[in-house]
Amino acid sequence: MKIAVIGAKGLPPRQGGIEHYCAEVYPRMVAQGHSVDLFARSSYTDSSWLENYDFKGVKVISLPDMGVRGVDAFVTSALGALATTSKRYDIIHFQALGPSLFTGLSRIATKSKIVVTCHGLDWQRAKWGNFSTRLIQMGEQNAVRCADAIIAVSDALKTYFLQTYGKEVVYIPTAPASYAMSDPDFCYGRKLGLEQGRYMLFLGRLVPEKRPELLVEAFRNLPPSNWKLVLAGGVSNTKSFTSKLLDLVAHDRNIIFAGELRGARLAEIVRGSGLFVLPSDVEGLPMAMLEAMREGIPILASNIPPHQQLISGGRGRLFEAGSLESCIKELSWVIENSTHMAAMAQNAQKYVNVNYSWDSITKQTLRLYKTLMDLPSEVNTKKTEKELAGVFED
Repeated sequence: MKIAVIGAKGLPPRQGGIEHYCAEVYPRMVAQGHSVDLFARSSYTDSSWLENYDFKGVKVISLPDMGVRGVDAFVTSALGALATTSKRYDIIHFQALGPSLFTGLSRIATKSKIVVTCHGLDWQRAKWGNFSTRLIQMGEQNAVRCADAIIAVSDALKTYFLQTYGKEVVYIPTAPASYAMSDPDFCYGRKLGLEQGRYMLFLGRLVPEKRPELLVEAFRNLPPSNWKLVLAGGVSNTKSFTSKLLDLVAHDRNIIFAGELRGARLAEIVRGSGLFVLPSDVEGLPMAMLEAMREGIPILASNIPPHQQLISGGRGRLFEAGSLESCIKELSWVIENSTHMAAMAQNAQKYVNVNYSWDSITKQTLRLYKTLMDLPSEVNTKKTEKELAGVFED
């Protein structure tokens, strides 16, 4: 099959779950004999306009962008959709809801089968202004109208499309990225003043919907202990929020801001942590949590549906989303019950290893592509939606 990918910033991945997803899935497809063109942003790839290069067999094509946050994704996605009209692709795969604004163009101008992966309801994220939020919502609506199939990466997202649009979608999760080798002597961690197993870790973008300020406040209200809190993550389009957060923790020696970590340092800080905490109000399928679970780190998270999917059933602890009191109570329990948390972490590690595999995800995605290719071009009915979704419910 000849496959086009629209919506990723580029490869190799430097940041972002979508880029890591593409770096894992599409080279595997190429290795099985398929052809993949990925349309990228020239500002991300540091390439000239329309320059292309190879990434593990994937042809990465750099398209013009404006260098303006919040606009680049739409401009490059529009140009990518236009570019696909000049070639005969079997599949055009849009990654995320914003780029899906242009699925209608692909529907009208090509005979390709159109697939959209929803990695999360991005219009809920605080970094987007009113205009961008509306465009993302329009992208979601266009995906429902124009795509031959929508992939949801979590059960909660699958339920959302059914309840909101009466749309049956296919559930195919993502998987955790592979961490680098890390320093067994924990040198970087010790430079930060950390002791292995005696700090809790928040890892993610410092944005309002992930609620790092709630975790900071809960940590400060805990009884005295020798635990510390590490905040690790990059700044998104919410600099004022980040500035206030950093002012809040500036004079607390037990709260360390580690910034955005990558490679061996990221692996070292995750593997050395005694607890991974994710207090988010909004998530698709949280990659950072999956990665921590695979590393065998105990998990505490807010009780939103994607978190329940991952750690309910004895794989971690949940607290009431947005509740400071509940967060304090669960943090206290976790600190006092390390043996129970270690057992839960083992359960979580086994669960991730069995259920979240890049080879399996690639196989399921190719299976969906082939199923779509075998359908008559005029078919796009509720019955077909249910049949497609049913094929992937193992």
